[in-house]
Amino acid sequence: MSGDEPHGAPRAGLPCADLRYVALGDSQTEGLGDGDDTVGLRGWADRLAEHLAEHDAGLRYANLGVRGRLARQVRAEQLAPALALRADLATVVAGVNDLLRPRFDADEVAGHVESMFAALTAQGARVATLTFPDIARITPLARPLSSRVTALNVRIRQAARRHGVIVAETSRHPVVTDPRLWSPDRLHAGPLGHQRIAAAMAHALALPGSDDTWTHPLPPPETPWPTGWNAITAELNWAATFLGPWLGRRLRGRSTGDARTAKRPHLLPVRN
Repeated sequence: MSGDEPHGAPRAGLPCADLRYVALGDSQTEGLGDGDDTVGLRGWADRLAEHLAEHDAGLRYANLGVRGRLARQVRAEQLAPALALRADLATVVAGVNDLLRPRFDADEVAGHVESMFAALTAQGARVATLTFPDIARITPLARPLSSRVTALNVRIRQAARRHGVIVAETSRHPVVTDPRLWSPDRLHAGPLGHQRIAAAMAHALALPGSDDTWTHPLPPPETPWPTGWNAITAELNWAATFLGPWLGRRLRGRSTGDARTAKRPHLLPVRN
Protein backbone atom coordinates (compact mmCIF):
# COMPACT_ATOMS: atom_id res chain seq x y z
CA MET A 1 0.00 0.00 0.00
CA SER A 2 2.13 2.83 -1.31
CA GLY A 3 5.12 1.18 0.30
CA ASP A 4 3.37 0.93 3.67
CA GLU A 5 2.82 -2.84 3.88
CA PRO A 6 4.64 -4.61 6.70
CA HIS A 7 7.85 -6.20 5.42
CA GLY A 8 7.10 -9.51 3.80
CA ALA A 9 3.32 -9.00 3.74
CA PRO A 10 1.74 -10.96 0.89
CA ARG A 11 -0.33 -9.35 -1.82
CA ALA A 12 -3.70 -10.89 -2.25
CA GLY A 13 -6.30 -11.23 -4.93
CA LEU A 14 -9.55 -13.14 -5.02
CA PRO A 15 -8.86 -16.75 -3.99
CA CYS A 16 -11.70 -18.12 -6.13
CA ALA A 17 -15.04 -17.36 -7.76
CA ASP A 18 -18.29 -17.79 -5.81
CA LEU A 19 -16.40 -16.47 -2.81
CA ARG A 20 -17.48 -17.12 0.78
CA TYR A 21 -16.58 -14.01 2.80
CA VAL A 22 -16.94 -14.02 6.60
CA ALA A 23 -16.27 -10.96 8.79
CA LEU A 24 -15.30 -11.44 12.45
CA GLY A 25 -15.05 -8.62 14.97
CA ASP A 26 -16.75 -6.11 17.23
CA SER A 27 -18.81 -2.96 16.67
CA GLN A 28 -16.74 -1.64 13.79
CA THR A 29 -17.28 -4.87 11.86
CA GLU A 30 -20.96 -4.88 12.83
CA GLY A 31 -21.15 -1.38 11.35
CA LEU A 32 -21.89 0.97 14.26
CA GLY A 33 -21.71 4.57 13.11
CA ASP A 34 -22.86 3.76 9.58
CA GLY A 35 -26.65 3.72 9.84
CA ASP A 36 -28.45 2.74 13.02
CA ASP A 37 -30.52 -0.04 14.56
CA THR A 38 -33.72 1.43 13.07
CA VAL A 39 -32.71 1.73 9.41
CA GLY A 40 -30.03 -0.95 9.65
CA LEU A 41 -26.25 -0.89 9.89
CA ARG A 42 -24.02 -0.94 6.84
CA GLY A 43 -20.39 -0.62 7.91
CA TRP A 44 -17.06 -1.26 6.24
CA ALA A 45 -17.47 -5.05 6.05
CA ASP A 46 -20.79 -4.68 4.20
CA ARG A 47 -19.16 -2.14 1.92
CA LEU A 48 -16.24 -4.49 1.24
CA ALA A 49 -18.69 -7.29 0.45
CA GLU A 50 -20.46 -4.97 -2.02
CA HIS A 51 -17.11 -4.26 -3.70
CA LEU A 52 -16.38 -7.97 -3.94
CA ALA A 53 -19.83 -8.65 -5.37
CA GLU A 54 -19.18 -6.22 -8.22
CA HIS A 55 -16.62 -8.71 -9.53
CA ASP A 56 -18.08 -11.97 -8.21
CA ALA A 57 -21.81 -12.36 -8.71
CA GLY A 58 -21.75 -15.61 -6.75
CA LEU A 59 -20.33 -14.02 -3.61
CA ARG A 60 -21.94 -15.02 -0.33
CA TYR A 61 -21.28 -13.02 2.80
CA ALA A 62 -21.72 -13.46 6.56
CA ASN A 63 -21.02 -10.86 9.24
CA LEU A 64 -20.47 -12.28 12.74
CA GLY A 65 -19.38 -8.99 14.36
CA VAL A 66 -21.10 -7.96 17.59
CA ARG A 67 -20.61 -4.66 19.40
CA GLY A 68 -18.78 -4.59 22.70
CA ARG A 69 -16.90 -7.84 22.19
CA LEU A 70 -13.38 -8.25 23.53
CA ALA A 71 -10.82 -10.15 21.46
CA ARG A 72 -11.24 -13.27 23.58
CA GLN A 73 -15.00 -13.13 23.06
CA VAL A 74 -14.63 -12.73 19.31
CA ARG A 75 -12.43 -15.82 19.32
CA ALA A 76 -14.74 -17.81 21.61
CA GLU A 77 -18.00 -16.88 19.88
CA GLN A 78 -17.13 -16.28 16.24
CA LEU A 79 -14.18 -18.45 15.23
CA ALA A 80 -16.01 -21.78 15.27
CA PRO A 81 -18.96 -20.45 13.20
CA ALA A 82 -16.52 -18.88 10.72
CA LEU A 83 -14.70 -22.20 10.34
CA ALA A 84 -18.01 -24.00 9.92
CA LEU A 85 -18.89 -21.59 7.10
CA ARG A 86 -15.65 -22.59 5.32
CA ALA A 87 -14.67 -19.01 4.58
CA ASP A 88 -12.54 -18.38 1.50
CA LEU A 89 -11.92 -14.84 2.70
CA ALA A 90 -12.12 -13.72 6.32
CA THR A 91 -11.52 -10.36 7.97
CA VAL A 92 -10.54 -10.33 11.64
CA VAL A 93 -10.64 -6.98 13.46
CA ALA A 94 -10.64 -7.05 17.26
CA GLY A 95 -8.88 -5.43 20.19
CA VAL A 96 -10.19 -1.87 20.48
CA ASN A 97 -12.56 -2.76 23.33
CA ASP A 98 -9.62 -4.36 25.14
CA LEU A 99 -7.59 -1.16 24.74
CA LEU A 100 -10.23 0.73 26.68
CA ARG A 101 -10.28 -1.61 29.68
CA PRO A 102 -8.33 -0.77 32.88
CA ARG A 103 -6.34 -3.98 32.61
CA PHE A 104 -4.83 -4.39 29.15
CA ASP A 105 -2.30 -7.00 28.14
CA ALA A 106 -1.17 -6.52 24.54
CA ASP A 107 0.33 -10.01 24.36
CA GLU A 108 -2.88 -11.62 25.58
CA VAL A 109 -5.10 -9.65 23.21
CA ALA A 110 -2.83 -10.27 20.23
CA GLY A 111 -2.69 -13.93 21.19
CA HIS A 112 -6.45 -14.24 20.72
CA VAL A 113 -6.22 -12.46 17.37
CA GLU A 114 -3.33 -14.66 16.27
CA SER A 115 -5.26 -17.81 17.21
CA MET A 116 -7.97 -16.72 14.79
CA PHE A 117 -5.37 -15.99 12.11
CA ALA A 118 -3.86 -19.44 12.60
CA ALA A 119 -7.11 -21.39 12.52
CA LEU A 120 -8.56 -19.60 9.50
CA THR A 121 -5.40 -19.70 7.39
CA ALA A 122 -4.87 -23.37 8.31
CA GLN A 123 -8.26 -24.07 6.77
CA GLY A 124 -7.18 -22.32 3.58
CA ALA A 125 -8.87 -18.94 4.02
CA ARG A 126 -7.30 -15.73 2.85
CA VAL A 127 -7.31 -13.53 5.96
CA ALA A 128 -7.08 -9.75 6.26
CA THR A 129 -6.91 -7.41 9.23
CA LEU A 130 -5.97 -3.80 9.95
CA THR A 131 -4.00 -1.66 12.35
CA PHE A 132 -5.65 0.93 14.59
CA PRO A 133 -5.18 4.72 14.59
CA ASP A 134 -3.83 6.61 17.57
CA ILE A 135 -6.96 7.29 19.61
CA ALA A 136 -5.35 10.36 21.19
CA ARG A 137 -5.34 12.09 17.80
CA ILE A 138 -9.12 11.68 17.72
CA THR A 139 -9.85 12.26 21.40
CA PRO A 140 -7.16 14.16 23.37
CA LEU A 141 -8.51 12.76 26.65
CA ALA A 142 -7.42 9.31 25.43
CA ARG A 143 -3.74 10.25 25.29
CA PRO A 144 -2.78 7.63 27.96
CA LEU A 145 -3.97 4.93 25.53
CA SER A 146 -1.51 5.83 22.75
CA SER A 147 1.16 3.42 23.95
CA ARG A 148 -1.41 0.62 24.09
CA VAL A 149 -2.43 1.23 20.47
CA THR A 150 1.21 1.15 19.37
CA ALA A 151 1.90 -2.06 21.28
CA LEU A 152 -1.15 -3.82 19.85
CA ASN A 153 -0.38 -2.71 16.30
CA VAL A 154 3.17 -4.05 16.55
CA ARG A 155 1.88 -7.44 17.68
CA ILE A 156 -0.82 -7.56 15.01
CA ARG A 157 1.81 -6.97 12.32
CA GLN A 158 4.05 -9.66 13.77
CA ALA A 159 1.22 -12.19 13.99
CA ALA A 160 0.12 -11.33 10.45
CA ARG A 161 3.60 -12.00 9.09
CA ARG A 162 3.72 -15.37 10.80
CA HIS A 163 0.47 -16.50 9.18
CA GLY A 164 0.51 -14.74 5.81
CA VAL A 165 -2.32 -12.39 6.78
CA ILE A 166 -2.93 -9.21 4.78
CA VAL A 167 -2.69 -5.99 6.82
CA ALA A 168 -4.45 -2.78 5.84
CA GLU A 169 -2.19 -0.17 7.44
CA THR A 170 -4.85 2.34 8.37
CA SER A 171 -2.78 3.54 11.31
CA ARG A 172 -0.11 5.17 9.16
CA HIS A 173 -2.09 7.82 7.31
CA PRO A 174 -3.08 11.16 8.89
CA VAL A 175 -6.51 11.17 7.25
CA VAL A 176 -7.72 8.34 9.49
CA THR A 177 -7.86 10.71 12.46
CA ASP A 178 -9.77 13.45 10.63
CA PRO A 179 -12.85 14.07 12.83
CA ARG A 180 -15.08 13.97 9.76
CA LEU A 181 -14.39 10.24 9.43
CA TRP A 182 -15.70 9.57 12.93
CA SER A 183 -19.12 9.47 14.53
CA PRO A 184 -19.92 11.89 17.39
CA ASP A 185 -18.89 9.31 20.00
CA ARG A 186 -15.34 9.30 18.53
CA LEU A 187 -15.13 5.55 19.13
CA HIS A 188 -16.80 4.41 15.93
CA ALA A 189 -16.21 5.44 12.36
CA GLY A 190 -18.95 7.42 10.66
CA PRO A 191 -20.21 6.60 7.15
CA LEU A 192 -17.22 8.26 5.48
CA GLY A 193 -14.87 6.47 7.86
CA HIS A 194 -16.43 3.09 7.13
CA GLN A 195 -16.12 3.87 3.42
CA ARG A 196 -12.40 4.57 3.85
CA ILE A 197 -11.83 1.40 5.89
CA ALA A 198 -13.53 -0.69 3.20
CA ALA A 199 -11.38 0.99 0.55
CA ALA A 200 -8.25 0.31 2.61
CA MET A 201 -9.15 -3.37 2.89
CA ALA A 202 -9.92 -3.59 -0.82
CA HIS A 203 -6.57 -1.98 -1.65
CA ALA A 204 -4.66 -4.26 0.72
CA LEU A 205 -6.35 -7.24 -0.91
CA ALA A 206 -5.46 -5.89 -4.37
CA LEU A 207 -9.08 -6.11 -5.49
CA PRO A 208 -9.99 -4.88 -8.99
CA GLY A 209 -10.85 -1.19 -8.99
CA SER A 210 -9.04 -0.46 -5.71
CA ASP A 211 -6.27 2.10 -5.25
CA ASP A 212 -4.68 4.30 -2.61
CA THR A 213 -7.12 7.20 -2.82
CA TRP A 214 -8.43 6.22 0.62
CA THR A 215 -5.16 7.61 2.04
CA HIS A 216 -5.73 11.07 0.56
CA PRO A 217 -6.66 13.92 2.92
CA LEU A 218 -10.09 15.49 2.86
CA PRO A 219 -10.49 19.08 1.63
CA PRO A 220 -10.02 21.73 4.32
CA PRO A 221 -13.09 22.03 6.56
CA GLU A 222 -15.50 24.84 5.85
CA THR A 223 -15.53 25.67 9.55
CA PRO A 224 -12.21 25.67 11.44
CA TRP A 225 -11.80 23.13 14.24
CA PRO A 226 -12.51 24.48 17.75
CA THR A 227 -9.53 25.96 19.60
CA GLY A 228 -8.92 27.35 23.05
CA TRP A 229 -11.92 27.39 25.36
CA ASN A 230 -14.21 26.13 22.60
CA ALA A 231 -12.05 23.02 22.24
CA ILE A 232 -12.10 22.45 26.01
CA THR A 233 -15.87 22.84 26.06
CA ALA A 234 -16.21 20.35 23.21
CA GLU A 235 -14.10 17.83 25.14
CA LEU A 236 -16.17 18.28 28.28
CA ASN A 237 -19.41 17.85 26.35
CA TRP A 238 -18.05 14.69 24.73
CA ALA A 239 -17.02 13.29 28.11
CA ALA A 240 -20.45 13.97 29.59
CA THR A 241 -22.38 12.63 26.60
CA PHE A 242 -20.34 9.58 25.64
CA LEU A 243 -17.45 8.82 28.01
CA GLY A 244 -19.53 9.02 31.20
CA PRO A 245 -22.20 6.54 30.08
CA TRP A 246 -19.51 4.21 28.71
CA LEU A 247 -17.67 4.20 32.06
CA GLY A 248 -20.95 3.65 33.86
CA ARG A 249 -21.63 0.51 31.83
CA ARG A 250 -18.11 -0.78 32.51
CA LEU A 251 -18.52 -0.25 36.27
CA ARG A 252 -21.78 -2.21 36.18
CA GLY A 253 -20.17 -4.97 34.14
CA ARG A 254 -22.48 -4.27 31.21
CA SER A 255 -21.94 -3.84 27.48
CA THR A 256 -23.95 -2.47 24.58
CA GLY A 257 -23.60 -5.93 23.07
CA ASP A 258 -25.28 -7.80 25.92
CA ALA A 259 -27.87 -10.26 24.58
CA ARG A 260 -27.04 -9.30 20.99
CA THR A 261 -26.21 -11.78 18.26
CA ALA A 262 -24.64 -11.43 14.83
CA LYS A 263 -26.67 -9.40 12.32
CA ARG A 264 -25.84 -11.73 9.42
CA PRO A 265 -24.81 -15.16 10.78
CA HIS A 266 -25.40 -17.07 7.54
CA LEU A 267 -23.76 -16.86 4.15
CA LEU A 268 -26.16 -14.94 1.92
CA PRO A 269 -25.86 -13.36 -1.52
CA VAL A 270 -25.01 -9.67 -1.49
CA ARG A 271 -26.90 -9.06 -4.71
CA ASN A 272 -29.82 -11.10 -6.03
